[in-house]
Amino acid sequence: MLFNSLHFLIFFPVVTLVYFIIPKKLRYLWLLAASYYFYMCWNAKYVLLIAFSTAVTWFSGFLLGKCSLEASGKLSVQKLILARKLIVAVSFFVNLSILAFFKYFDFILGNLNWILHRSGLPILEKPFDFVLPVGISFYTFQALSYTVDVYRMEIEPERNILKYALFVSFFPQLVAGPIERSKNLLMQIQRMGELDVRQLFNYERIAGGLQIMLWGFFQKLVIADRIAILVNTVFDSWYFYGTIELATAAAAFSIQIYCDFASYSTIAVGAAKVLGVTLMENFNTPYFACSIQDFWRRWHISLSTWFKDYLYIPLGGNRCGRLRQHFNIMLTFLVSGLWHGASWHYVVWGGMHGVFQVVGAQTRAVRDRFYARTNTKTNSFSFRFGQAAATSVLAAFAWIFFRADSFTQACGYVKRLFTKPNLWALSDGTLYQLGLDQTEMNILLSALMILLFFSIVKYKRKEDPDAFLANQCTWFRWMTVAVLFSFIFLFGIYGPGYDAAQFIYFQF
Repeated sequence: MLFNSLHFLIFFPVVTLVYFIIPKKLRYLWLLAASYYFYMCWNAKYVLLIAFSTAVTWFSGFLLGKCSLEASGKLSVQKLILARKLIVAVSFFVNLSILAFFKYFDFILGNLNWILHRSGLPILEKPFDFVLPVGISFYTFQALSYTVDVYRMEIEPERNILKYALFVSFFPQLVAGPIERSKNLLMQIQRMGELDVRQLFNYERIAGGLQIMLWGFFQKLVIADRIAILVNTVFDSWYFYGTIELATAAAAFSIQIYCDFASYSTIAVGAAKVLGVTLMENFNTPYFACSIQDFWRRWHISLSTWFKDYLYIPLGGNRCGRLRQHFNIMLTFLVSGLWHGASWHYVVWGGMHGVFQVVGAQTRAVRDRFYARTNTKTNSFSFRFGQAAATSVLAAFAWIFFRADSFTQACGYVKRLFTKPNLWALSDGTLYQLGLDQTEMNILLSALMILLFFSIVKYKRKEDPDAFLANQCTWFRWMTVAVLFSFIFLFGIYGPGYDAAQFIYFQF
């Protein structure tokens, strides 16, 4: 079920209304049933996978609780530590094996067949075919974080498996994040039955949640799905275009993927807020970042912090020598690239961001000395604007490898980008022949101005659109809501037969 579908526009109000009126003790059970129905709308059979992952990680937490230090009287400390590590290892092995089987089997088989072919040996036939389960990377990581948190004794094991199942499958953020932590979402689920109807039915909270959802729909339907037309036109026939069109499409994809992915997280946060649940922030004006490191503190925050807490820091983080620290950074970003997709161009994309960070760290001292000797005002607007522009260019260049269908296509795209200059395309109307005519481009530019306005508000005042509107005059709030709704209704891209476009990150 897509957020931008008529199905969801019926599903969500019904779920919310029933949630508000049923007895307190039944709330989490109702949301659990709604979440499983939400997931089963894609493929009912694959609900068994999320149920199995839930059972494995819940039982792992249960065993870790039994093997706590209180049990040291029965076992030696060494055996107790070994048992706890073994439980975590088994939980990771089982869950990551399922993820690898469904997501990376074709990738592994394809690379193995390439090696066999190059060696003159017969290739292996593909024994079966299946569709990648939606959201498997997201809920697997969320479930595994619970196992680690219990192992580190940061939380107590959840005794109620149904409450834990809701933590893994909570429908607003189930298939594309944000990847929640048990210390946040699970704690709220445990307290879900404590609020009475008057506390739950809070007008300001519900109105704020609906405004957040409206902002998410605006980003998805008006901006992301419209600019996708231009991006697809160029990337599908990149070998016909020159520098200007290719650079435009690369910049456009930077906006598309941000608005597409941020819109899902925004709608998820808003829907959860209506239900009285607070989800973590997943995006914080990433294209205002002044370095690639800062970019990853603002982009897909739930995933970047997951890799930081559960991979980078356990590897040693920055607590070791510089060479090992750079190795940890590169490995983390290579794994992050592979997480995004079972293809080498995703790995290269992740590796590029790792290289950007390593080079930035290696040259920081030289750059600081240069700025000091040239009396550069590093706190000035112009300097920070230049940093943000350079960071955005680096990110956009890397996005080419993310968007391309293969590493070979990405290399061909980049080659033409730098070898086929055609500056005349800026003034001869060529840019209006990339899938969007002048009217559509004007609509897009108007929507981008609205996006820029709220992004500046977020960056300068640290306020999301709902918080910003809550502090404004009544007429301004209603006017803004009316403008956003009108843009969505009049200029939203709905596809033939109102066929809702899938979110980009569903494929990961």
